[in-house]
Amino acid sequence: MTLASINWRRDVFSRTMLTCVFTGFASGLPLYTLINLLPAWLRSEGVDLKSIGLFALIGLPYTWKFLWSPLLDRYALPLLGRRRGWMLATQLALLVAVALFGLFSPQADIAAIAGLALLVAFFSASQDIVLDAFRREILHDNELGLGNTIHINAYRLAGLVPGSLSLILADYRDWGSVFMFTAVFMLPGILMTLLVKEPALAKSSPKTLREAVIEPFHEFLTRQGWQGALWILGFIFLYKLGDSMATSLATPFYLDMGYAKSQIGLVAKHAGLWPAVAGGLLGGLWMIKLGINRALWAFGVVQVLSILGFAWLASYGRFHAIGSEQLAMLATVIGFEALGVGLGTAAFVAFIARCTHPAYTATQFALFTSLAAVPRTLANAATGYIVDSVGWTSFFFLCTALAIPGMMLLVKVAPWGDDPEPEKA
Repeated sequence: MTLASINWRRDVFSRTMLTCVFTGFASGLPLYTLINLLPAWLRSEGVDLKSIGLFALIGLPYTWKFLWSPLLDRYALPLLGRRRGWMLATQLALLVAVALFGLFSPQADIAAIAGLALLVAFFSASQDIVLDAFRREILHDNELGLGNTIHINAYRLAGLVPGSLSLILADYRDWGSVFMFTAVFMLPGILMTLLVKEPALAKSSPKTLREAVIEPFHEFLTRQGWQGALWILGFIFLYKLGDSMATSLATPFYLDMGYAKSQIGLVAKHAGLWPAVAGGLLGGLWMIKLGINRALWAFGVVQVLSILGFAWLASYGRFHAIGSEQLAMLATVIGFEALGVGLGTAAFVAFIARCTHPAYTATQFALFTSLAAVPRTLANAATGYIVDSVGWTSFFFLCTALAIPGMMLLVKVAPWGDDPEPEKA
């Protein structure tokens, strides 16, 4: 049960885990281009904040991707197979679409840019559908924790390209060159797609579109029963609810506490990213020994406690002067919360992967991840009103309380120590 007992060469540096690095990077790059680079480009070109805010609607394909996931399960493109064919098609589309941003002017072509951004989001969500299915099919059950953790961490690290490197380049080159530079980073994912083998499970596709649409839901309900299925769906909806709400207004909260934007940016960059990466990697390694069920319990407790860090910081009220002590407090809160997110997400995604059936990975994985994204879209919309009514400290206590129901459902969906017997590698 210790890290010392883990075979690092076998468990971490295998060909399968290296593949998960590439799937994560390819998945994260287009999303972070949309949420980091695109707004920076629009704002630097004088587009007003209200218009930029409306660009959040381009994220809808990520929420509704389960609607067209059966098509990717049913039909295969020529040459590369059902999974690799769609992977290559979406990656090539993203390579071209991201580069095309540089041909437009934000002041003159804002509608065209919005349409192109929606297209990038669609191709990105479609790539996620097939990458999630591909990853589930190449990982044995006892590799789900580590494999999905490596994918998630590579996903986060991909954000350094549009969120850092591309922004630095924008100070020295025109935006056309910046978007071309960003698009080139889709090439590692394309190379991976060409080099890997088609999963054996992916070769038996549904024979009809009706089978692709109906059978994934029918199989899940048959396997779990109506009551078991509802418990699982409720857990997927609730497990990240409190954490998601607590972090939705993190930057405005830090500003209200008196921190400068530069201080937030500097501290958050280092105290947020690396603990999340470390937490996710450690979580994946520990899951090999703990099992997914125990990990959901243990990491979920850390995730809940991390929310209380915000309440602790809020209890001090607004700082009138920011010194090293206050910056250390901010780093502690951000770092611990990022660690909790890294651990909790690693176990959560592994659980979702385990709930899918190998024959219907694309549709079932898309359905579960779409459901997990609903709280971000709906509950987070009300957070500003809640803070205005009760204040920051009470708000974070409320978020902590909202994290409890998801933990309680673990009794039903993932009893402590009652993991299914994993398949052998």
